[in-house]
Amino acid sequence: MQKNKLSPSRDKLLFTPGPLTTSHTVKQAMMHDAGSWHWEFNELVASLRDRVLTLAGVTREQGYECIFMQGTGTFGVEAVFASVVPHSAKVLILSNGAYGERMILMTAALRIPTVILRTAEDELPTAAAVREILQREPEITHVAMVHCETTTGILNPIEAVGRVVQDCGRQFILDAMSSFGAVPIDFATVGIDFLISSANKCIEGVPGFSFVIARRKALLAAEGIARSLSFDLLGQLRGFEKNGQFRYTPPTHSILAFEVAMNELEEEGGINGRAERYAENHQVLMEGMTRLGFQAHLHPSVQSYIITSFHFPRDSRFEFSDFYRRMSEKGMIIYPGKLTKIDCFRIGNIGRLFPEDLRQVVRAIEDSLREMGLTVPLTPL
Repeated sequence: MQKNKLSPSRDKLLFTPGPLTTSHTVKQAMMHDAGSWHWEFNELVASLRDRVLTLAGVTREQGYECIFMQGTGTFGVEAVFASVVPHSAKVLILSNGAYGERMILMTAALRIPTVILRTAEDELPTAAAVREILQREPEITHVAMVHCETTTGILNPIEAVGRVVQDCGRQFILDAMSSFGAVPIDFATVGIDFLISSANKCIEGVPGFSFVIARRKALLAAEGIARSLSFDLLGQLRGFEKNGQFRYTPPTHSILAFEVAMNELEEEGGINGRAERYAENHQVLMEGMTRLGFQAHLHPSVQSYIITSFHFPRDSRFEFSDFYRRMSEKGMIIYPGKLTKIDCFRIGNIGRLFPEDLRQVVRAIEDSLREMGLTVPLTPL
């Protein structure tokens, strides 16, 4: 295995939206084995489900449940669609990026009729457009959208959309994969019925499971709807209530790592503390990339501090594959772009990264550009 040239004692830094760089102590937690039926493990799972609710600012007494689901975040989102949308109903999907489009693929695979509201990848959907569609389409029972669309890093207007969904008497499904744990979300104001996130995002755990924070009344109303055995969200909840166990083999090592990650999140000051670090990371990144002459794809008014998309330099000598390889050799993994019409690459600020790590990635980018024969600062687009 090639060693990190900048820091031989640790792995390469992941400037990605997840999986991401984790702490040494999170990694160490996975050096142990756990019996999936043993009472100690089941008690840990129950405790962590409660702690996720606390992190979200909701309680069981208020009518919420946290259900862990094996698999990555995509599995969790599909589990919600497969479990709660009536067979005679439609879903309104708001899409301004690859992960909204993935929702559309999921509902197509599940044969759930959809109405699609697409906006450009650098534009926000409007509450007025959502209201118009819901008033025109009474068969729509659920509205689904992505909070932080990591195609670009855009932060979508969940409060405005959520109010309209509540006003129109529909249920709201929110993919908060890359925001939960670092971007404050007010469940009551937004009116969330189902929020999905993952262990390996802003909580800084490792891949292996997703979780759904569900309004219990909405989930119980979906009795008999499930289109899948393993993706049956209500079935999973009843398994936990029956004996504290996952219905099928749990991701034991990911759960052990998640406990440590939750401890470290709380020690950092919870959501607000983590948001402060990520926001500082983003500020350092933007200052450095602006100095180098890069142009961010999004306007600052809609840009999150989770991940940022940057346009390719105009210089014909810039080839992303070469640039990526040079960055990897310097111990840093960045992300290719996902925009449909514009050549971009992405740099994430989340995970166990600190402002000095972002200064380091900017220095590595400058060095890589010079090695490729590009003039820095870059020629403006």
